[in-house]
Amino acid sequence: MMKASVKIQLIIAGLFCFFNGFANTAAPQQIITVVTPLKANVRVDFGAKKLTTALTSIGYKVNTSHQNTTPTSGKVIVIGITGDALLIKAISAWHMPMKKIAFVKEGFFISTSSQKNIIVQGLDNSGALYGCIELADQIKATGKLPETINVSDHPEMVLRGACIGLQKSTYLPGRGVYEYPYTEATFPWFYDKQLWIKYLDQMVENRMNSLYLWNGHPFASLVKLKEYPYAIEVDDATFKKNEEIYRFLTEEADKRGIWVIQMFYNIMVSKPFAEYNHIKTQDRNRPIIPLISDYTRKSIAAFVEKYPNVGLMVCLGEAMEGVGQDDVDWFTKTIIPGVKDGLKALGKTDEPPIVLRAHDTDAPMVMKYALPLYKNLYTEAKYNGEALTTYTPHGPWADLHRTLSHLGSVQIENIHIMANLEPFRYGSADFIQKCVLAMHNVYGSNGLHIYPQASYWDWPYSADNAGTNRLLQTDRDWIWYKEWARYSWNCHRDREQEKTYWDKQLAEKYGTDTKHGADILEAYEQSGEIAPKLLRRFGITDGNRQTLTLGMFMSQLVNPERYGLFTLLYNSEGPEGEMLSEYAKREWKHQPHIGETPVNVINDVIAHGKAAVAAIEAASPAIKADKAEFTRLKNDMYCYNELADFYADKANAALLVLKYKYSNNIADLQAAIPYLKSSVTHFQKLSDLTKNTYLYANSMQTSQRKIPIGGNDGKMKTWVELLPKYEAELKTFTHNVDSLKQHQGEPSVDKNPPLNPVNVTWHSKTEGIYSFPKGESVYSDTTLKTSVYDDVLKNLQGVRLSQKEQIAKGTTLKFTTDKPVKLLVGFFKEKGKNYSPEPTLENDASANDYNQAEIKIGNAIVFADMPPVNIHAYSFAAGTHTLTLAKGECLVLGFVDGNATIPVYDAAMHKGGANKKIDALFQ
Repeated sequence: MMKASVKIQLIIAGLFCFFNGFANTAAPQQIITVVTPLKANVRVDFGAKKLTTALTSIGYKVNTSHQNTTPTSGKVIVIGITGDALLIKAISAWHMPMKKIAFVKEGFFISTSSQKNIIVQGLDNSGALYGCIELADQIKATGKLPETINVSDHPEMVLRGACIGLQKSTYLPGRGVYEYPYTEATFPWFYDKQLWIKYLDQMVENRMNSLYLWNGHPFASLVKLKEYPYAIEVDDATFKKNEEIYRFLTEEADKRGIWVIQMFYNIMVSKPFAEYNHIKTQDRNRPIIPLISDYTRKSIAAFVEKYPNVGLMVCLGEAMEGVGQDDVDWFTKTIIPGVKDGLKALGKTDEPPIVLRAHDTDAPMVMKYALPLYKNLYTEAKYNGEALTTYTPHGPWADLHRTLSHLGSVQIENIHIMANLEPFRYGSADFIQKCVLAMHNVYGSNGLHIYPQASYWDWPYSADNAGTNRLLQTDRDWIWYKEWARYSWNCHRDREQEKTYWDKQLAEKYGTDTKHGADILEAYEQSGEIAPKLLRRFGITDGNRQTLTLGMFMSQLVNPERYGLFTLLYNSEGPEGEMLSEYAKREWKHQPHIGETPVNVINDVIAHGKAAVAAIEAASPAIKADKAEFTRLKNDMYCYNELADFYADKANAALLVLKYKYSNNIADLQAAIPYLKSSVTHFQKLSDLTKNTYLYANSMQTSQRKIPIGGNDGKMKTWVELLPKYEAELKTFTHNVDSLKQHQGEPSVDKNPPLNPVNVTWHSKTEGIYSFPKGESVYSDTTLKTSVYDDVLKNLQGVRLSQKEQIAKGTTLKFTTDKPVKLLVGFFKEKGKNYSPEPTLENDASANDYNQAEIKIGNAIVFADMPPVNIHAYSFAAGTHTLTLAKGECLVLGFVDGNATIPVYDAAMHKGGANKKIDALFQ
């Protein structure tokens, strides 16, 4: 009889042999053949490679083949475009129905034959590429090749693009705004091929088909001109590197169906060209001269000849006066002829696309003259200015977009800068989907061009303080790119299904289940309402001169006009509603309110902030992957919450101060103090949340940034730096309210002393001087005299000029000074061809070259039957200077010492000085 132990050993041995034999007889690895046509386009081949990678990842052995016949055995996937011999033969051999397919750009069909073979049919090369990616995505999502599939799709938007700025957060030494040659020292990332591959792969995965490179004057880094050999901005070694990386980038982009578009500004020339010809690199108010036109035309021709598959994006504004015949002439007599010259040199007639940026130009008028000359034109305009504020655009800005959309070309919507979002993360799928719907339904547009969600000027890095290895924007803000791309492909997706989709995406990202993925989405969507609502109801501008997340001062909330209020923010870029001042006035007069009110937004943002924190906390215990990034995301939700509470308290305080304008009841001011104190407490918490987690709030760290405070020399870019300012504001306000009580309601503040004039040596023509107390005419050819002016101006010696010449030719002032001086210039507060425009950073990047952008004294002068006048100050060092002001009448009020302190306030002379006591509360 066999012993029990031996018996057990034999049983185990038998089981081992059984399972070993089972393993040896397992099914062999499945084989599949992926076939593309002979001489297939690079996009078709790239799509086939993506599909091959997906098949290999689930265990297939993939054979690839280029041929025009269909394999007769084994499992096969055939990829091609409509009309390919390969596709026709496969459809016939597998007895598949021949479909009559209307051509749609980038469209595709995927279908299965009765033999379980698959055809990926693109309507063009990009369509075949996207068909391959769609099938690859289904394989990755399910872990298997579908048994049957019958899918067709195409994008709704013709262009779906993103931009990268070859620009910096600060100016290069000796250069102006936008002047950045392509060099390794300035842009080391530009020469990193692996970084480009990473970015381009993300773009193609998101089905984006255009990449915009922004730069002021790229040509002198990329082409050499035999007529202007001195114009090149880089050395020979750098030039060769630029040629290599540019060719690499454009070729790799083309494989992925991505059109590279090089953007540039006008009128701008290279620094060597400017120095050789003794001119400025850029001067907004100079006329078109033959030398600059010829140089620009030849630069464009050489670029088109060298890079015929690269598009061009033209910004007519900013570096040249934005509206007028010059725009038309420059576009039709310099830009378009330059492109045609390049084509002629190539012997080609296919027109590369040109995108006309509508910023600071009369784009409809320019297009009227351009379309008969050149057909492959597009237009582009900012969706919500340089911010994200609404999915309910209306008013004059919507009218412009609709006009552009009906010109007969494609209108592209630009999601620009995001000055109200940075630096915190943004990922509200609901808000973004509604924005894209508005682009179609309200604007009638059919293209998208998105900026990075934050840190545009610091590409490729984010503002996060993550130690020595800085975060890449493409990694941090993956959801920003993915959401805009998804809805530019199809914005008409079912909302509930979309929530399920994003729940899953976020669950996979953070290693959790879809329930907690839904919590993360809820946090994104609640926080995603805060910054848009705050800016559209309390902000000064939609431009990047304001950094919303750094807060605002009380004087900016109660008297925004003093800071150059940008009216489009209120009449176009949000739902109909009221400003703080309008709400206070209606409350006092017991009038009904209209639309979205400040009180609505105060209550909304408080609720959104609390809901975002609650949602992210609900998800927190279940996070199992990418915990460091989740911690950063969680911190952002707390930051949004404190930001919302800061603004809510400050807006409540502002409403009480505005009420005091009508009531003259000091109790209203006293009631504002607890709100203002609470706002400082919230800003203190925001400072604590950010001091170790963020390097800065705004990536543009120049004097162009004005609100809440100037960003000169890279300062005032963090919450820690701003906190003492808000603490001082609280202290000043509290002191002034106490002073009012002691002085029976009259503000106890020192009167601003008169400014004293200084002399300079004039080299340009003047018609003498005038002074206000004498009631003298301010122009040589009119009898216009002041009737009301602020006392601080009474000692000034104004420079008398010709009003007619100002309107016809502009104002050119040339002078010499032996010490620093400030020139005071008065601009009439009305837009129109008869008035020289105030320096405005929204459309003129040079508007602060002389520190002139800020209104020093608002509403300082009043004429009979004329708009009030705002005073700006231009700063000059000792030396000889030439200043050119745009066409239109303005007042040259004379010079004061360069070290003189010019008070900043609203004189409100058009209202009898009524706002002075309000401004005095914060001084």
